Amino acid sequence: MACCITLLTDFGHQDVYVGVMKGVILSLYSQAQVIDLCHEIPPQDCRTASFQLLQAVPYFPPQTVHVVVVDPGVGTRRRAIALDLGIGYCVGPDNGVFSQVCDRYPPQRVVELTQPQFWRTPNPSATFHGRDIFAPVAAHLAAGTDLARLGSAIEPDSLVRLPHLTYEITPQGIQGWIQAIDHFGNVITTLPAALLAKDYHHIQIQGQQIPLVHTYGDVPPQHLMALVGSHGFIELAVNGGNAQSLLGCQNGDAVWLV
Repeated sequence: MACCITLLTDFGHQDVYVGVMKGVILSLYSQAQVIDLCHEIPPQDCRTASFQLLQAVPYFPPQTVHVVVVDPGVGTRRRAIALDLGIGYCVGPDNGVFSQVCDRYPPQRVVELTQPQFWRTPNPSATFHGRDIFAPVAAHLAAGTDLARLGSAIEPDSLVRLPHLTYEITPQGIQGWIQAIDHFGNVITTLPAALLAKDYHHIQIQGQQIPLVHTYGDVPPQHLMALVGSHGFIELAVNGGNAQSLLGCQNGDAVWLV
């Protein structure tokens, strides 16, 4: 069976960027199975990219190569990297997009992509590393090239990590943060379901206390609620509506479990 390569970007579907990356991959490894995870990550939103990648990785076969191109620092001194997670590989920029997947699956090996013979060109575009570096490296990995050949080994602890992706105990309760907002306007926090084993009943945000329930149907239409989503984190939602629009909140805002 050909190896899977997944693509997660903020490119959208209006332009040819995603299709060009697929063309580069298939030109180098025609048997690759290329899977679109998502191309509607909000532009330059590394937090959402990190969260969405974590939701996908566990459901793919071993040795899958996950390519992430949400890269506001493209062309700068930020590192281009590839990671061996043991259950698969990741390729993309060292800007925090791999923060959560590395917390869940500590990398066994990490390299900075310093070997141009594995790129599309030794003179890559300063604005499209997805085409010129990440896509060809993913194709080589999927075709069986060993990670060590792709670049120089670096310490996993040196990777860029995004802030506020966990929670803290405070006098006001357990503080978490918004880590993603999905297509439905559901506001996904960094508070894991395991915290509900303690005696907490509400999520507090912007001075509002929102009750914890089990399902979307446990409150009347257009009412706010908090519940555990399929991802295992507490989220804020509206029965039949959009929680982000109602709350006016943004990714990175603080929340409390009280």
